[in-house]
Amino acid sequence: MEQTQEIIMQTSHSEYLKLETVYLKSVRNAFFSDEVLTEQWQALNYLAKPNFDESIVEYENFETILLNNDTTVKYFPEDPDTMIDSMYCRDASIATHHGMIICSMEKEGRRLEPEGQHRIFQANDIPVLGKIKVPGTLEGGDVAWLDEKTLAVGHTYRTNKEGIRQLKALLLPLGVEVIVTDLPHYKGVEDVFHLMSILSPVDKDLAVVYSPLMPIRFRNLLLDMGFELVEVPEDEFESMGCNVLAIGPRKCVMVEGNPKTQIALEKAGCEVFTYRGQEISVKGGGGPTCLTRPMHRLK
Repeated sequence: MEQTQEIIMQTSHSEYLKLETVYLKSVRNAFFSDEVLTEQWQALNYLAKPNFDESIVEYENFETILLNNDTTVKYFPEDPDTMIDSMYCRDASIATHHGMIICSMEKEGRRLEPEGQHRIFQANDIPVLGKIKVPGTLEGGDVAWLDEKTLAVGHTYRTNKEGIRQLKALLLPLGVEVIVTDLPHYKGVEDVFHLMSILSPVDKDLAVVYSPLMPIRFRNLLLDMGFELVEVPEDEFESMGCNVLAIGPRKCVMVEGNPKTQIALEKAGCEVFTYRGQEISVKGGGGPTCLTRPMHRLK
């Protein structure tokens, strides 16, 4: 009876409710060593080589924010088949009420990450709803829950039409509406540009957005759904001002160095935690949402 009650009180279909359980891939498990960073950072299009020791400090500070807010943290282990980008563990899978969806990565250096996560889910008796199969591509950074029955997905260089078709085939029979939005070319094929680069829901009616790169139809949809929009200024977009992780309604984690966006969030009634993310976020293009694979949130 207690187990049934626990399931009823949890959801995987939210970006903003109290974060109960999350998987992480720590710096130590993803970067391995300074030598590995030296070998891989350029091929994976990082802005610069992360400093290994400083990365560990930044990551531990990020973890501490989650732990201090009563989040149960689980870890993906070291995996010799994956590269340093595996730290951005949101991208390899999607959590649903009905089990995990194992993604299919477009970036060559990340193509083995989904199967690595799949093995961990199997070993921990976490159900799997299905897999996105080649030639389909789908990355977790391109999807965001707008409410419990509505999933937005970006059509990007990382997520293609076939991947979206397979996602719909898995979710539509379960009563989930999948809303597709076409995103712009921006910096091109090699750039890290996901839906969640320009959208971070932080409450049922509040989202952080970067409107200059947001399709008009999709932006209007958010307004029609009742979202108030916190607008990220141009000078804070590249420093990851729009990549905000909600660990509870209007309780947010973001990379430090985005004071205008932070003030706007606080004026909207949000509590904001920041971490220094120059090494683990800015250089690799992955903010706090990218660093996490949320599993369960409390209703």
